[in-house]
Amino acid sequence: MTDWNAYRANLTKNVKTLATLTPNTLTGLQTLETPLPETKHLDAKTRELIALAVAVTTRCDGCIAVHTAAAHKVGASKEEIAEALGVAVALNAGAALVYSSRVMEAFESVTD
Repeated sequence: MTDWNAYRANLTKNVKTLATLTPNTLTGLQTLETPLPETKHLDAKTRELIALAVAVTTRCDGCIAVHTAAAHKVGASKEEIAEALGVAVALNAGAALVYSSRVMEAFESVTD
């Protein structure tokens, strides 16, 4: 089993190292991640549940580690997280179906 607390701590340390070597990279990411004043329609818990679903669909362990802790901090329950992850699972299955149709299309266009 993964020690997510240790993983998150190690990730934080490595990101700090990267930030000293390429500060503009981290600044750019922080700009994207910082909730803008216009984010008044979704509360913090909803944003973290979305982040977790996206983390699963993009297969980002670092995102899972960070956003799971953040979701817990803003009061997301295990049941709410499970429901959001159900959406991620359904989306991944749907995406596999859509891309399977692309394979079939590509196969039909193959010329010898």
